[in-house]
Amino acid sequence: MTEVVIVEDAEVAGRLAADMIEDLVRRDPCAVLGLATGSTPLTTYRSLAQRDLDFSRVRAFALDEYVGLEPGHPQSYRAVIDREVVATLGLDPAMVRVPGDDGVLDAALDGPLEAALEAAADRYERAIETAGGIDLQILGIGANGHIGFNEPGSSLASPTRVKALTRQTREDNARFFASVDEVPRHCITQGLGTILRARHLVLLAFGDRKADAVAAAIEGAVSSSTPGSVVQLHPRVTAIVDEAAASRLRFADYYREAWAGKP
Repeated sequence: MTEVVIVEDAEVAGRLAADMIEDLVRRDPCAVLGLATGSTPLTTYRSLAQRDLDFSRVRAFALDEYVGLEPGHPQSYRAVIDREVVATLGLDPAMVRVPGDDGVLDAALDGPLEAALEAAADRYERAIETAGGIDLQILGIGANGHIGFNEPGSSLASPTRVKALTRQTREDNARFFASVDEVPRHCITQGLGTILRARHLVLLAFGDRKADAVAAAIEGAVSSSTPGSVVQLHPRVTAIVDEAAASRLRFADYYREAWAGKP
């Protein structure tokens, strides 16, 4: 069963996730992190920035990246990672990878470019393997149950690949753009199979909009209809959720008791 930790709010969750990352980096200064973007992990990164930690030898791989944004766009995940993680924590930019960061993402998905994007996805998959795999992967979850950009219907064994984004995901991300029309329609994302190969998954979710997705992912059937449910197949998952996101969990009392009595 997934370890579920129900906390008061996102700030507490961020500190707890940061504790787990701090423990890893102190044990292994060359650890490999899996980085998520969006608003969900921000409290984790901010908590880490307040700690006396050396991230200079840490390697990192982002979960996903948009296709079609011009180079240097402030909402590209390369820019977001550089701004909110690399600069804040002092990572070596050369040791932080983002899908497709070899120059193939600055055009629309069309014709021969699709093959180029697929090749870039394959190279990213191999880069993770060459690094020895991801030690700790930070995850959020979308209201429709997606993790990374693995939308409903994604294969539970999928590798890094090109995906089309649903209208709901684009609307959810429109707050970072001038309008939903500016949100790209395609991405390169780590697949569900890729995510499952990380040694520790830390899933964060906040707010009542995520409650149904959290309940389906943690307690529902394992199904491609709810991509986040793939975490049930992993041997080490910690889901840190606030009270609102936990409000649909049937076994919430058990999770609280198990965490309070954890040896």
